Amino acid sequence: MTDLILLIETATAKCSCALANREGVIAYAESNEPNSHSSQLSLLIESLFTQSQHKYSDLSAIAVSNGPGSYTGLRIGVSTAKGLAYALDIPIITIPTCEILYSAVYEKNPQACCVSLIDARRMEAYVTIYHERKEIKPCSADILEENIYEEYLSDKRNVVLVGDCLEKIKPIFESKNYFFDSSTELSAKHMRVLSFEKYDKKEFADVAYFEPFYLKNFEAAPSKVKGLY
Repeated sequence: MTDLILLIETATAKCSCALANREGVIAYAESNEPNSHSSQLSLLIESLFTQSQHKYSDLSAIAVSNGPGSYTGLRIGVSTAKGLAYALDIPIITIPTCEILYSAVYEKNPQACCVSLIDARRMEAYVTIYHERKEIKPCSADILEENIYEEYLSDKRNVVLVGDCLEKIKPIFESKNYFFDSSTELSAKHMRVLSFEKYDKKEFADVAYFEPFYLKNFEAAPSKVKGLY
């Protein structure tokens, strides 16, 4: 039987999932409805099996975006992946959120030095920099400034910025010769290659004990309900 992996991505406002084999993505579903991950993810996953006529028992593994990103989104995605992996007795694979974006950029432009960004509110972002399939700056939560990445990018001619906060950060880097890739969005369909690489190497997470890579502590927003603080 052909290896089949369920891909789950819930790190930002968009919630998406896909079924993939070694040849490509064979079913895909997404929701752009804000704050709908808890209500939509199970329905989206179910729709994949309807589209493809596969069964849950056909799965070889489950891959999930492991952060950083939205605390709630990551928790929902990882909890769902854990539950399915445990019930089906199959391995679970974790993929860093920033690396999913880089994988999408690499398919189009393998020579690019990629600055992968996930919005962390205000002028802060979770940022990892990749070049030639290597991580040259590890993921960190950065307050963005014009020359913050000069040590990594000053000698690079082909720099691509990708992520969900490009419009917000364009004024910061307007003097730089960077390309803002607004056409590439974070999506489960970009997880296929990375997931099969880890699957073949048997790089699996511990279903019982692994947690999302939140990077920062959860900060609850003030309640809008009168009498709650």
